[in-house]
Amino acid sequence: MVDQRVAGQPLEHVLGWAEFARLRIAVDPGVFVPRRRTEFLVGQAVAVARPGAVIVDLCCGAGAIGIAVAAAVPGAELHAADIDPAAVRCARRNAAAYGPARGFTAHVYQGDLYRPLPRELRGRVAVLTANVPYVPTGEIEFLPPEARTYEPRVALDGGGDGLDLLRRVAAAASGWLAPGGHLFIETSERQAEAAGAAFAASGLLARVISDEDLAATVITGQRPG
Repeated sequence: MVDQRVAGQPLEHVLGWAEFARLRIAVDPGVFVPRRRTEFLVGQAVAVARPGAVIVDLCCGAGAIGIAVAAAVPGAELHAADIDPAAVRCARRNAAAYGPARGFTAHVYQGDLYRPLPRELRGRVAVLTANVPYVPTGEIEFLPPEARTYEPRVALDGGGDGLDLLRRVAAAASGWLAPGGHLFIETSERQAEAAGAAFAASGLLARVISDEDLAATVITGQRPG
């Protein structure tokens, strides 16, 4: 294990798990490692969720965000999706470990954003979270070697300005959210204005919230009604 860490492998991959929102989330080699700053997004989502809420977590990775939110909401119904098969296998394992113990149901799908979700969820989602990749393509080379070498590029590369996936999620969100439902996406401080504009253009009531201690910036959008 020491040799793996000295070689540059992320600590979470060496250990096989990451601490996130007071949970131990299994993280297999090659799967995106949940960041502690993303706990801020979890807190914002939990604050608006009600018992029995339908929660959707897109670009779920190992499932950390959706599981952390659902674990804090009595009787939650969680649906998570990711395009990466390795991430989906990991998320399913984490959901099976925490769902029964924390009293929520969980379903994990493989596919691109909303595509694999059951159609009957349309118009019923109370909380929609998406930890989309938001690093601009031209800046991938400046990431720490741990991320560049050991995490999947699909979980990091957000396109030319870093907001390609964010725009896609926001554009379709109103069709899935219940009236008054919320979308939460993490981004960077310098992208916040453009991200908020994308939310507003999609008919969502957008707001930027941040936490200086965690260096976290989250765009939240609410479907009117």
